[in-house]
Amino acid sequence: MNSRERVQIALNHQEADQVPLDLGAGFQTGMHVQMVYKLRQALQLDPPGTPVKIIEPYQNLGEIKADLLEAVGGDVVGVNPPGTMFGYKCENWKEWEYFDGTPVLVPEHYNTEPEADGSILMWPDGDKSVPPSAVMPKDTYFFDSIIRQPPLDEATLNVEDNLEEFEAISDEDLAFFGREVERLYEETDKAIYANFGGTAFGDIALVPVPWLKDPKGIRDITEWYISTLTRQEYVQEIFEYQCSVALDNLKKVFDVVGNRVDVVFLTGTDFGGQNGPMISVESYTTLFKPFHRKLNDWIHEHTTWKTFMHTDGSLVPLMPHFIEAGFDILNPIQWTARHMNPAELKHAFGQELVFWGGAVDTQKTLPFGTPEEVSEEVCARIKDFRPGGGWVFNTVHNVVANVPVENLLAMYETFRQSKSYSN
Repeated sequence: MNSRERVQIALNHQEADQVPLDLGAGFQTGMHVQMVYKLRQALQLDPPGTPVKIIEPYQNLGEIKADLLEAVGGDVVGVNPPGTMFGYKCENWKEWEYFDGTPVLVPEHYNTEPEADGSILMWPDGDKSVPPSAVMPKDTYFFDSIIRQPPLDEATLNVEDNLEEFEAISDEDLAFFGREVERLYEETDKAIYANFGGTAFGDIALVPVPWLKDPKGIRDITEWYISTLTRQEYVQEIFEYQCSVALDNLKKVFDVVGNRVDVVFLTGTDFGGQNGPMISVESYTTLFKPFHRKLNDWIHEHTTWKTFMHTDGSLVPLMPHFIEAGFDILNPIQWTARHMNPAELKHAFGQELVFWGGAVDTQKTLPFGTPEEVSEEVCARIKDFRPGGGWVFNTVHNVVANVPVENLLAMYETFRQSKSYSN
């Protein structure tokens, strides 16, 4: 059985020969570039000092090359938009050294010149003639958006100001997706995970639009969250326009990639906090669910794609509504949050939702535990999530910087020894 078949069986809630594994197919399932470098060195895949590409500069995620994927037993490859969160493409690479000395390659428009305080600023599309849109403070590991919203005037607030980022997909991007999906389908036996962009309603990472040079409308993070309660008609108008554009784009994308894609990422909007949902059930069902349903319905009617939803946190009251909205896959299964008992989640929702992630806690155990504690936790989660299929092995969100590489090796070795359903 090859990787593609293995994942497809898991997505249909059946047990394959072994649990499938994802490393880095999506921008919620990868690793910080520092950890990719350390893992490659530990597995002796490169000579010391060989740089790793930063393929997602907002979170500084490292490239997962085919040799690393094979070394850990990965079953999924990803296709993501050619542009970055800052508008520029990952091309024309240049060498740089991360704050901790990790050798990396960054795109040509990735700013590497520190400010007086040692921080790194980033500009939309690399254009320094406009204000910067993000900052990475010295000795930290990812960027924070800089809020560029002017003071709001309720009398002149215009929905059209929040629509600039929703555009018809370009012929260039369509050709890119077509080429990449065809290449990965023909040259690998991996399942294909695709993010075509434009379908994440209200994703707070996208609200400040760090790729736009002069963002208008509601772009402040706090103001946006307030608006989902106090300006629901305004937000709903945004979502209606976005949904219309997204459906048109999905139709065009399907025409070039067809059913060679196995999983499509739809949303990374976070609805959960550590202790419970950040949004009421009423607000989710009124504001978000109708648009999630429209996208899921079109995909399930016209394609064989499975739809992927990312949201962190404590989500139990919302999970029945995610199912009703038509989502097939939930990620990352943050079982350390309140009321998110892994065995209970599997029993209550595991027949309808594929769980993608949850293999080990990335807030405490992986960065601060011992290899033995990591192994014990992985074994426990395999026991919880493996029965009956419907699970893809991955951590709880991306692997952050400064994780002991011994812990990573313990995670993958424990998985390797335990992944067979016959064990």
